[in-house]
Amino acid sequence: MTPVVLLLVVIVGLVVGSFLNVCIARIPAAESLWRPRSRCPACLTPISSRDNIPLVSYVLLGGRCRACGCRIPLQYPLVEAGTSALFVGSYWRFGLGADLPVALVLGSALVVLTAIDLKHQILPDVITLPGIAAGFLANVVTGRVSWLESLIGIFVGGGTFFVIIFLSKGGMGGGDMKLGAMLGAFLGWKVILAALLIAVLAGGIVAIVLLVTGARSRKDPVPFGPFLAAGGLAGFFWGERLLEWYLDTFR
Repeated sequence: MTPVVLLLVVIVGLVVGSFLNVCIARIPAAESLWRPRSRCPACLTPISSRDNIPLVSYVLLGGRCRACGCRIPLQYPLVEAGTSALFVGSYWRFGLGADLPVALVLGSALVVLTAIDLKHQILPDVITLPGIAAGFLANVVTGRVSWLESLIGIFVGGGTFFVIIFLSKGGMGGGDMKLGAMLGAFLGWKVILAALLIAVLAGGIVAIVLLVTGARSRKDPVPFGPFLAAGGLAGFFWGERLLEWYLDTFR
């Protein structure tokens, strides 16, 4: 990757990350993503173009709104920087192949879902349901996973959580089920199994740490969406290796 290409990918990632912040703020409130223009979440003052440069404006403003001086949530630069890093990693992993746009779309959707789940404990249908169709169609077009494996993956990913919800009588939400189905559509039924195992292990470890440190009690919910997103992204990037690891684990 040449320095010019790297810079271009970084900039595109930052710009997309800025838009994802809009999605994170407005989708839970059922607001338009296009109007009104971006505004301070505290004083609602419209943000000028000079103060709306991804990451750069946050640094120059010292993390505060120019109009009211209120601190800008750390979420905004983190999402922009994280999305940019995701774009760089996707380009490094897939180059300009057919998997690159799929990785960028999936990764962007998972960034939004992770942030919303952490903030509101919901996984919006407006992302997961179209995501199921997008994952299936992406595999039909690219052939990365056969359409049959993708279709089975939808039922495996979603069905696993349907069983958990049924047996636990609401221990998990329908959003997790739909996200599982969405990831199954992108990954296929084989890799989704490995992705789910990663999510469960990561979620269990974090939950134990939170309980031991007192950051959470047994009654406090711990969003599972971010762990699903991490497992799904790992499955898309390193599916075959994860599948080998999964098979070796249960062999």
